[in-house]
Amino acid sequence: MCLLREAMTRVNTLHSEQDSTYDGTEPGSGGTGSAHGGPEVTYDVLGIGFGPSNLALAIAVEEHNAQAAEGDRIRAGFLEKQPRFGWHRGMLIDDATMQVSFLKDLVTMRDPKSSYSFLCYLQDRDRLVDFLNQKTLFPLRIEFHDYLEWAAGRVAGLVEYSCEVVAVRPVTENGEVVAFDVVSRDPGSPDGKIVRRARSLCVATGMEPHLPPSAARSERVFHNSELIPRVGALLDEGTEVRRAVVLGAGQSAAESVDYLHRHFPDAEICSVFAKYGYTPADDSPFANRIFDPEAVDIFYNAPPEVKQSLFDYHRGTNYSVVDMDLIESLSRTMYQEKVQGRQRMRMLNVSRIREIEAHDDGLRVGIEYLPTAERDVLNADLLVCATGYQPRGIDERMGELGKLCRRDDEDALVVGRDHRVATHANVAADIYLQGGTEHTHGLTSTLLSNTAVRAGEIRASLIERRRREPVLKG
Repeated sequence: MCLLREAMTRVNTLHSEQDSTYDGTEPGSGGTGSAHGGPEVTYDVLGIGFGPSNLALAIAVEEHNAQAAEGDRIRAGFLEKQPRFGWHRGMLIDDATMQVSFLKDLVTMRDPKSSYSFLCYLQDRDRLVDFLNQKTLFPLRIEFHDYLEWAAGRVAGLVEYSCEVVAVRPVTENGEVVAFDVVSRDPGSPDGKIVRRARSLCVATGMEPHLPPSAARSERVFHNSELIPRVGALLDEGTEVRRAVVLGAGQSAAESVDYLHRHFPDAEICSVFAKYGYTPADDSPFANRIFDPEAVDIFYNAPPEVKQSLFDYHRGTNYSVVDMDLIESLSRTMYQEKVQGRQRMRMLNVSRIREIEAHDDGLRVGIEYLPTAERDVLNADLLVCATGYQPRGIDERMGELGKLCRRDDEDALVVGRDHRVATHANVAADIYLQGGTEHTHGLTSTLLSNTAVRAGEIRASLIERRRREPVLKG
């Protein structure tokens, strides 16, 4: 049954601050562990980043510890630089729906009986019947975010927020790396930093917004991940927006066009992309099998040329594609405006932005029409870059960590099926990745589809390696 334990905290309102209460149980003394343990504690696993992926792992660990003998429990903690849980807050558009079934939540694909499921969340919110009456598999994005906050609140004792990791240092004994010291900012400590030691790391720092080289972030130029707060600020300040340009051809670009069109009713909204038109997302039943857990095994064991073929064949399930309902809605809007003789929504297709000049009164955006190389300049007040995300390198902010990892002929990380990075022979400590493994595990490595299953696989690997190897004393 979906009954919440009294000791668990609840997140009562959408976008509320996380309750970080902890029951005081010291890691290793029979409790489930905590990120608040301090430098004298050695964790079995320390998660860096606390988005949906590491949240799913935290739940998997919590559920394991709840029924495991004291000596078999996993000592875990998670560090997150945000002040509270948040997942793509800048794109929580009020009427936008998820593109993945609610059954692919944090737990159901791993354990349908889990009390952390989306259905249990609905029951707790007294909306289960109402949701079922909607006859949909795809909840509102703001509702799914509230579910994630609800789940994060229940494992709040395992995570430390406002905790930015600035370095990871190997701990060496007799020439062997046996653990990692994770250094994070902590204004309350004497030197402004705190060090935590861990036998294993699970890195889930997500993707970072990508802007084209010609676009420098400013008050007028920003990534779509900032859409809602940026638009809100402009509206609050009463800033006049006469023309906004959106660069990109994927779901986020189309949603940004629609959002700007609705919130600036007197502005012209120009969508610029290199395609002839938006490409519909392929969410057909057979294509969606690429997201099945079994598909990860197939992809992982395939030769490199087959991996590339599978990736190329099925890009249309996720990359630079738009839901058909939104495509049709935008098309209807454009046609209605043509009929009415006032066209505010414009599609500048088969085009690219070649230069961006910032001036006191706005932007000059140079557009090239690719078939003829003809160029035009748009005077604009805003440029929204819906140009996707790029993975963060494992060693960008973590000091020497990258030097311990093995790489293939393409300079990509070698990653095991259990999501553990292959390291050099003198490294006994483990590094797990959640994300950044498309080259080894396929399209789902950055998506929600296999989050629950992946968390279970990492938990199983942690348990197995903990069983085979001695645990460092905290």
